[in-house]
Amino acid sequence: MTDLAGRTVEVPHGAKKAILGEGRMFYATVVLDKDKPFEQLAAIGDDLPKFDPDTWNKYLARFPEAKDVPMIGAAASADFSVEKALDLNVDVLVVTLGFYDKIKESGIIEKLEKAGVPTVFVDFRERPTQNTVPSVLLLGRIFAKEAQAQAFADFYMAEMRKVYNVANRLKPNERPSVFAERAAGLDPAVCCNTFGNFNFGEFVAEAGGFNVGTKYFTGVSGVLNPEALVTEDPDYILVTGANWSNSNPGNTAVWLGYETDKAKAQQQLKGLMERTGFPELKAVKEKKVMAIYHQFYQSPYHFVAVQALAKWLHPDKFADLDPDATFKELHEKFLPIDVSGVFWTTLD
Repeated sequence: MTDLAGRTVEVPHGAKKAILGEGRMFYATVVLDKDKPFEQLAAIGDDLPKFDPDTWNKYLARFPEAKDVPMIGAAASADFSVEKALDLNVDVLVVTLGFYDKIKESGIIEKLEKAGVPTVFVDFRERPTQNTVPSVLLLGRIFAKEAQAQAFADFYMAEMRKVYNVANRLKPNERPSVFAERAAGLDPAVCCNTFGNFNFGEFVAEAGGFNVGTKYFTGVSGVLNPEALVTEDPDYILVTGANWSNSNPGNTAVWLGYETDKAKAQQQLKGLMERTGFPELKAVKEKKVMAIYHQFYQSPYHFVAVQALAKWLHPDKFADLDPDATFKELHEKFLPIDVSGVFWTTLD
């Protein structure tokens, strides 16, 4: 098979023991087998409970055996042990494309290949709207779950099309300017991380907005000077948030996910909009502010985020679009857990 790094790789069909080099790739593998989502996993990266404890807790409650799945360091970190991977007698290492350079430099690929273990790259983060379908289909082949992968891909494309069919016809002057702040409040002393034309920057454009970050950054992300934000005075402000209590105690981010509630999210969002310079922005004055679940940024479920953004930016053009219903349908069809908590909210 050809992976998302353009490498030709031989992988045993129906891998029985796979390592997810980043734990949050579980968002993708679970849709392939919602009844036994951990059966073919030999180990996963420890970032899932670290950066998304809400989701991990939800799955632990449903599948207590998940606690026995070995946790390893992220494949691109110094914590990753090739020896430990080989001790688990694994069939394949699956890694996110964003780690490609680091992993290549580390020698992990070569060491595993010498032991007969291939490395496969998928991508849900760099170019998510382009690479999600081929990545899911690739995982379907690896795990011999082709039918399930195709079913998810079909659902994904149908839901994205609901936005594309309208947003693609918008003229430049119909696209409001949006400043998307990445992980706002993760470090209370830092403002303002944003996106170039990748990831959430891509989601904003797909939803019918103009991502301000593209004027300043050609890469995935960058830090916008707060003075530049005041000068831009965007029509809308988007911030991403999650439960980072395990990784960054003391953060002031908007907690979004399965275990939060709207009142808490609103309080935190209002707090972020009280930072220096923000109260003067027209988007804040007009309450055109949204917080959205950060982990959509590397999840095949991001089509829900694109729908939520489209509905927010163009309520008249997307009057019939119901992202809440889409999110519920995703859970009913492809996930073994139910919807709870809050995944996006607008400033009251």
